[in-house]
Amino acid sequence: MEITPAAVPADITPAYYRQILGKLPTGVTAITGVNDDDEKLGLVVGTFQSLSLDPPLVMFCVDKSSSSWPKLRKLQKFTANILSDDQISICRSLSRKGPEKFEGLPCTPGPLGTPHLDGATAYIDCVVTAEVVVGDHYMVVGSVTNMDEGTGDALLFRAGKFGQYQTIDIPAPAETAARSAS
Repeated sequence: MEITPAAVPADITPAYYRQILGKLPTGVTAITGVNDDDEKLGLVVGTFQSLSLDPPLVMFCVDKSSSSWPKLRKLQKFTANILSDDQISICRSLSRKGPEKFEGLPCTPGPLGTPHLDGATAYIDCVVTAEVVVGDHYMVVGSVTNMDEGTGDALLFRAGKFGQYQTIDIPAPAETAARSAS
C-alpha cells in the first residue's frame, strides 16, 4: 500500500519542514536483526513509537534510501533497542554505512535471535506485520513478541543535537493544595 500525500504548499520546503519538526524531541532507537549468515544488521530511527495497546503493536519509519532496511526486511523480525543517553557512540556506529557497524558493540541475542545492545534502556522484540510506503519513507509495523527493561534513561534527539530527559517539578495549584490541607 502506498499513501499519496496532498500537494505541498511552495513555502513548506524540506529545510523549513525539518526546522519546525526538529523542535519536537524524539527518542533514538536502534533496529537490529541477524541474517542467516549470522551477520548482525542494524539502523537507527527517530520515529519509533507505540501504535496499539491491544494487540501490542509498534511502528517506526525508515528512509526509502536506506541500504540496511532491505536486508532487515527479509528477516521479518527485529529488536527495537531504545538507546540510553550514554550510547551516542552506538548510535553513530549504527548510523554508518557498511558491514563494520557492529564492530566492538557488545550485544547478546534476544528471544528472536536478534541483537539486544548491552546497556539499552529497553528491548522490544517484534515480527513485521505491515509495511506502508509513505512519501520518502517506509512505515513499518511490528507485533510485539517480547519486551524487557534495560538500564539508564533514553537518549533524545532534538534540533540536530542529542540530549537527555529532565523532569520538571510542578507545584500543586494553590486551590488544590488549600483543599487538601482542610
